[in-house]
Amino acid sequence: MKGKKGLWLVLGTAIISGVSVFINKFGVSSIDSSLFTGAKNIIVALFLFSLILLAKDFKKLKELTRQDYTKLLLIGLVGGSIPFLLFFKGLQLTTAAQGSFIQKTMFVWAGVLALAFLKEKLDKGVVIGAVLLLAGNFLLLKLNNFVFSTGDLLILAATLLWSAETIISKQALKRIDSKIVAWGRMFFGSLIILAFLAVTNKLSLIGTITSAQFIWILVTSAFLLGYVLTWYSGLKEIKVTVATSILLIGSVITTTLDLVWGVRITAPQIIGSMLLVVGVAFILGLTTILKKFQSILSIAKAR
Repeated sequence: MKGKKGLWLVLGTAIISGVSVFINKFGVSSIDSSLFTGAKNIIVALFLFSLILLAKDFKKLKELTRQDYTKLLLIGLVGGSIPFLLFFKGLQLTTAAQGSFIQKTMFVWAGVLALAFLKEKLDKGVVIGAVLLLAGNFLLLKLNNFVFSTGDLLILAATLLWSAETIISKQALKRIDSKIVAWGRMFFGSLIILAFLAVTNKLSLIGTITSAQFIWILVTSAFLLGYVLTWYSGLKEIKVTVATSILLIGSVITTTLDLVWGVRITAPQIIGSMLLVVGVAFILGLTTILKKFQSILSIAKAR
């Protein structure tokens, strides 16, 4: 029952992610990316702290050990701050398509780390699904001539950090409430980004935020809040390999919204979206379902 709940929660994360990527393209276009990220993190951290208070879970914060806080700080460092700064800087130096493809390989790195540190076993369904997911993203993002650049290297570094954060979070969720893990990521991530803004003399930009930009920050913060709440709650219940693979459905959501918005979608992109859906189905256990179906057919024929 828990596993099924976790699947639905992470599926919700993927849907939120797909819509959020589409919305963020409008929100970040007129504001410094590091300021945009820092502002969202701060707002979401405040919302999460309020939720913890409303749920009367403040005592859980008091019960955290020094080791727990160390894990939360580490999650904020390798998940809620440095990778965002690397990712947005990388996007300035490479194409959006190449950057997105590299970021979408996170499920591969997370799977390798889960195998090494969490002893999660890979089955045939996961391997087949992984190949389909990579192929689907390649077609979806219309990558013809892929030339690795400095920007791509920065995005790869960010992706590896996010993969590592997933493993740390999975371990932390064994004894820490998912809302508190989400809060730790956003709170400590915010502090680190604020330090970065101070060092780079960008704190003064806070005073230049317009009302229109602030509205975009609030809207995208709402999506980020929904993302971290569903993600950590779902990750607590299911395997890292399954959770990170389901996230790729977000690409299909974003592509669908682009189509509705009027962006021309090519035939290879439609095929890529279909491959993503089939790939996720394999990872969720389509092979097991097919075996059961074949078994039922065999019994029916025998009769």
